[in-house]
Amino acid sequence: MKARIEQIRVGRVRAFGPSGEPSAYRKHAVTGPVAVDTLGITGDEQADRKHHGGVDKAILHYARDHYSDWRAEQPGLIEHLLEPGAFGENLSTFDLTENRVCVGDRFLMGTATVEVSQGRQPCWKLGHRFGAPTMVREVLRTGRGGWYYRVLEPGRVRVGDSIELIDRPYPGWTVLTVSGLLLGDSRDSKALAALAELPVLSGNWRARARRKLKNLAGRERD
Repeated sequence: MKARIEQIRVGRVRAFGPSGEPSAYRKHAVTGPVAVDTLGITGDEQADRKHHGGVDKAILHYARDHYSDWRAEQPGLIEHLLEPGAFGENLSTFDLTENRVCVGDRFLMGTATVEVSQGRQPCWKLGHRFGAPTMVREVLRTGRGGWYYRVLEPGRVRVGDSIELIDRPYPGWTVLTVSGLLLGDSRDSKALAALAELPVLSGNWRARARRKLKNLAGRERD
């Protein structure tokens, strides 16, 4: 599985939210070559390091394929959906989507090696970017949220480079499946228990699986 990198985007922290909350959600395109290290792409920043960025969420990938779907489903938001960047992504490609990419997949990206760590959980910033808070719900409903990489081997990347799958240790755990289980109201205790122990899943999402299991156990006792 291989795709061409159509865009690379980075952003600096600046006022963004309705009350001027800082964020680097708005990103601009760069052609490269740019360095990639364990905290992401050089020049990309995060304001809220508790919920964004870090080793397990170093790079956000969003499928450009989805933009045509969103334009068809959300005609009132077309002005926001003409070019990549609306979802705060760092990488834009065609042909890689949540139902084709698995947690734990390793890709050669330019000269860097990256690994899929978790899906993306949309927050209020996505709704603010579109001027439509309902978009957060729509992203969750469709599963078109994107996914994060951790960087295993630093390197460099530029627009036009390929991103190529080199290892798939967990073919049963697509990003779509995992995100559906952990961001939805799943009661599949067996699947949640497996995710809680999945070593390539980010620590935050393994903890999320454990919390959901605990809540399920509480419901059963009630």
